[in-house]
Amino acid sequence: MTESMPRLLLDAGRTRRNHEWAAVQRRRLRESVAHARAHSPYYRDLYRGLPDGVDDPAALPVTDKKALMADYDRWAGDREVTLERARAFVADPELIGARFLGRYLVVTTSGTTGNPAIFIKDEQDIAVNYAMSARMMGSWLNARDITRILAGGGRMAIVAARNGHFMVSAGAARMRAHRLQRKAIRLFSVHAPLAELVAELNAFRPALLLGYGSVLRMLAAEQEAGRLRVAPVLVEPAGETLTEDDYALLGRAFGAKVRDTYGASECPFLTEGCAHGWYHVNGDWVLAEPVEADYSPTPPGEQSHTVLVTNLANRVQPILRYDLGDSVLQRPDPCPCGNPLPALRVRGRVANVLTFGGGPGGGSAVIAPLMLNTLVDRTPGVQLYQIVQTGPRTLRVRLRVTPGADPDTVWREVCDGIAGLLAEHGLDHVILERAAEPPEQSHGGKYRTVVPLKDPHDARP
Repeated sequence: MTESMPRLLLDAGRTRRNHEWAAVQRRRLRESVAHARAHSPYYRDLYRGLPDGVDDPAALPVTDKKALMADYDRWAGDREVTLERARAFVADPELIGARFLGRYLVVTTSGTTGNPAIFIKDEQDIAVNYAMSARMMGSWLNARDITRILAGGGRMAIVAARNGHFMVSAGAARMRAHRLQRKAIRLFSVHAPLAELVAELNAFRPALLLGYGSVLRMLAAEQEAGRLRVAPVLVEPAGETLTEDDYALLGRAFGAKVRDTYGASECPFLTEGCAHGWYHVNGDWVLAEPVEADYSPTPPGEQSHTVLVTNLANRVQPILRYDLGDSVLQRPDPCPCGNPLPALRVRGRVANVLTFGGGPGGGSAVIAPLMLNTLVDRTPGVQLYQIVQTGPRTLRVRLRVTPGADPDTVWREVCDGIAGLLAEHGLDHVILERAAEPPEQSHGGKYRTVVPLKDPHDARP
């Protein structure tokens, strides 16, 4: 690797103790921009006319997934990386976690937003990810926790998709390539029948339990029902936004610490979660800029339209001022956890916002997913749900109720709650459909709780 994990950990600790992270960030941004201009034809053209030594992100144009995927071969800093080769590689499930071109890790997005992509990770990107993960885990666990984990054999269960080169599955496969980690780390398929997954977890007895939030929520219900009998020290939901009630359920059911983080395939080490529910940006290796729709800065304390992310570690596929599509809020004051790094909370992907025609004044009206999530999630008897916009004035609601709950009663409460919310926003004309089918998983194994129209422009008046 470009730098060893111990060296990266020592560097991060020193940088943060001495409050040098902002200066280190500027230096690494200058280096990343210079490297991109020298090795990536895409960025060479994009940055044509910019002065040398740029260390102010606002001076750089914005990129996004669509633009980079459209110019894939010219985006890479290695001329051997081509879209044809990358697609051929990810088409083979036997190569999950293997080295692409003998030196890179390949990960794909699950395509939950309808626009899957293929990302290439170099050795520095991987090393920084491991180091930041280790540092974060150290901030979550005390000596007693670590003793319990070691007593439990250090077993880590990762409940995720095994049918693709997704970040979690590819990363787990890479870790399991090391002999010492092979027995301690196991990947469980989210596509397995629930009873089978419960039986496998009971046999494995994990000390650490990681997985998609919606799946962990189902497992928590199994734990409370007595069918799942595991005692993890730490539960880490990932990949999906959860409510406060969800976190409380996971903590209560498993009797464990519940911590999470906010990252993406483009930059998995974006943040470090804290006990107060904030995500602290790893500012020595990442830039995260909350911005409005016109990419002007969003003031701290206000909800952004999206967030621009810069990964300062990846050289083979530079991610510079990349529109991630998530709406975030940056904390305006110091976090009580004591971490001095910028702190964010995530409100959901822009792509997940529901847009309806026929709003007040005859225009369009928008409903954020969090409004629906907090409403339905608090409804008694709901184990899992999915709200799918099937037309500009139609929502289809898929429900899985908890064992013993009456489906008709649960449906009426959910329907009344959603209808009331819509009416408050002048959308009482929206039709709610009760789906016969249960919530559906994406190819990557996630349950999206809110699924908008594929083209929001279809919802125009």
